[in-house]
Amino acid sequence: MSNDFYTTSILPHAGIIIKICRAYTDSQEDFEDFYQEACLQIWKSRTAFKEKSKWSTWIYRITLNVCLTLVKKNNRRARPIEVIQEDFDNNKAFENENLNLLYEAIKKLSELDRAIILLYLEENPNKEIAVIIGTSANNIAVRINRIKKQLKILLDGKIN
Repeated sequence: MSNDFYTTSILPHAGIIIKICRAYTDSQEDFEDFYQEACLQIWKSRTAFKEKSKWSTWIYRITLNVCLTLVKKNNRRARPIEVIQEDFDNNKAFENENLNLLYEAIKKLSELDRAIILLYLEENPNKEIAVIIGTSANNIAVRINRIKKQLKILLDGKIN
């Protein structure tokens, strides 16, 4: 991957990639692997981008697909939960307690709901979320309301 492509096409949207990767990982090591794989796949698929959507939408879609694929792959050879929790507890990059609680709650959602709420939190319009997810804007609006209620319940009970 050239530095120019990374600097001009990926770096301005790194926040998108970071948020999605963080929502699907439990350790700094996994986060870095997911981030690197997402960047690689964005670079590999750059010639397939037909400008039918925004570049940021394209990045969301690729990053989300990468994360879902890696989660499924990792679940097949899952590490014991104690090891994952230990990695998470020792991770200095995830020190904001409120943000950690939010991510912990988001991780309790289904994979699709996780993707929807991340796009919503990034302030994407329902229409754009619908394009990325492959459904209608009305369906997205209904799901977002349900997801918010789920997150409120989880956060009020401090997860579980």
